[in-house]
Amino acid sequence: MTSPVNSPEPQRPTEPPAAALFDALVTAHATVYGYGIVSARSTPEDNYLVAKAIGAHREHREALLDMLARRSVDPPLVAAGYQLPMAVDGPIDAANLAVRMENDAAVAWRAVVEQTDDHDERAYAVSALTQCAVNAAFWKQTLKIWPVTTAFPGGTE
Repeated sequence: MTSPVNSPEPQRPTEPPAAALFDALVTAHATVYGYGIVSARSTPEDNYLVAKAIGAHREHREALLDMLARRSVDPPLVAAGYQLPMAVDGPIDAANLAVRMENDAAVAWRAVVEQTDDHDERAYAVSALTQCAVNAAFWKQTLKIWPVTTAFPGGTE
């Protein structure tokens, strides 16, 4: 996952459901940032994938802000910058970063599914987790990686 650079450390809640939502928002902030890099390094043919994915992660970010507000939890702020987990020098690197970010987002959403006690949050998290898995599959197709899917996205099984 991309990580913040020179950002004040947010106060992460201790309650597991709120902590999972908080962590998912941290991941969403980083993913939106990372897709800016992916966009700059992708081929024009892959721009539709970038647009689709960044739009989804922005929507997820807004939903997470609402979920945290309903729990009276102050959300983490967007960092001024993020350290990428790899160098991104061209279209292949960009697609690999996209796969990595989608997998990281899937991990965060799976934690929400596992930790939340709210039916609506869980339903949203399942949908977001599925969307991350589908986005990763499209990027893997671009990279010609097989298999393009995993049995249980966001997990290690």
